[in-house]
Amino acid sequence: MEEMKGYAFTRILNTSYEDAISRVTDALKEEGFGVLTEIDVKETLKKKLDVDFRKYVILGACHPSYAYRTLQTDLDVGLLLPCNVIVYERDDRKTYVSAINPVSALHVIKNRELRKIAEDVSEKLKRVVDKVAESR
Repeated sequence: MEEMKGYAFTRILNTSYEDAISRVTDALKEEGFGVLTEIDVKETLKKKLDVDFRKYVILGACHPSYAYRTLQTDLDVGLLLPCNVIVYERDDRKTYVSAINPVSALHVIKNRELRKIAEDVSEKLKRVVDKVAESR
């Protein structure tokens, strides 16, 4: 099942949260991305605020060659990097997976070269989310 959001590529999976993270990480690697950061939101909120929250992770994905090209075009674009991918467990125990659409994120910067890079990266991230949904 796919949810439509202009700023993200999203799928809802009938798989465990842990399995979805593994699938996403593998699919990112296949498309040339590495995970630079992994923020366990549930753990962080418990530690910082002593509140309970659902299983939720933010993966900061980076495709080195595209990041380099992007930064060569505009150093301030680092404010919009890396590309975030989220995985969380819904109330119905299904797993939600979503990746940022870089075309939407970079829309705030009016630059044709960045637009082309964003389109290429968007295609890769969409394939990641689609691949995760297909590998059930």
